Amino acid sequence: MYQARKHIYIAYTGGTIGMMTSAKGGLTPQPGMLEDKLRSLPEFTRKDMPEFTLHEYPTLLDSSDMSPQHWGIIAADILANYAKYDGFVVLHGTDTMAYTASALSFMLPDLGKPVIVTGSQIPLTALRSDGHDNLLNALYLAAYHPCAEVGLFFNHKLLRGNRSTKVNTSGFDAFDSPNCEPLFRVGIDVEPVLPALRSLHAMQPEWQPVQNRAVAIMTLYPGMDFSLAQHLLEQDLDGLILQTFGAGNAPQQPEFLAALQRACERDIVAVNHTQCLRGSVNMGGYAGGNALRDCGLVSAVDMTLEATLTKLHVLLSRPGDKKSVAAMARRQMEKPLCGELTE
Repeated sequence: MYQARKHIYIAYTGGTIGMMTSAKGGLTPQPGMLEDKLRSLPEFTRKDMPEFTLHEYPTLLDSSDMSPQHWGIIAADILANYAKYDGFVVLHGTDTMAYTASALSFMLPDLGKPVIVTGSQIPLTALRSDGHDNLLNALYLAAYHPCAEVGLFFNHKLLRGNRSTKVNTSGFDAFDSPNCEPLFRVGIDVEPVLPALRSLHAMQPEWQPVQNRAVAIMTLYPGMDFSLAQHLLEQDLDGLILQTFGAGNAPQQPEFLAALQRACERDIVAVNHTQCLRGSVNMGGYAGGNALRDCGLVSAVDMTLEATLTKLHVLLSRPGDKKSVAAMARRQMEKPLCGELTE
């Protein structure tokens, strides 16, 4: 019996995958090149591969220039084309790919179709490009092994988008999911590992808008000048991510703790995030963590920094006065919304 080929929408936002070496020697985006290259490769147009429509964004971005505004543009693009396609692939630069994958998961929380973010370390036109396998497999998985959530595909693994983080600047194994198994491993076989968050469905997903809120990230280190920290905490912030030691500990420096407490009392949502790649925040384990809980900080649990930042942006973008939004965000930060943390 004839079965229609799946049709996947590719949102090409920029990144190394579509770049070429310029006359000056650096890599630069080449408008129009990527689709021509894909159409010339027979493996992308085989009958056992899905059809694809590639939408090249008018301005191709280096991912270092990504912002919450761009996350909104990508989410709106997916929603505008949601009914027409079986799945979506977002081509993106690697530097902030995990931020965008995390943001999309919170902005489109009840997806019924796959959205896979991918890219490459070497341009598609170059010898030994990893972009070929990454894009081919992303298209194949979106069509024939669809997960109703946002994923990030790189180096033979489909990771949950809001569990992914960049761990290697130059290797093909650029991304990992330290506190969560991958959704799929792709080798000789396509091996499902982690169940998808929800069942596939065709209903239009709800959109959670995001705005660029005043969120700061403060990393603790030995010998820190706490007067600088106090100055930051006196600013008109909406949120703060405190990068702490170990299981969520900080120096018990009285002036610093007092400044943190005053910030929380001003409805700044302060989140305790460990600097460790693996493991979880536990503010009940040591005095240094207890003190932060007493100041009003909430736990990032075992979220990546990318998920913590984007989740905070999305929550702080919800309507309401600052006090009520802050109270809601504090409650929601410690709860799993779309698989981003371990209960």
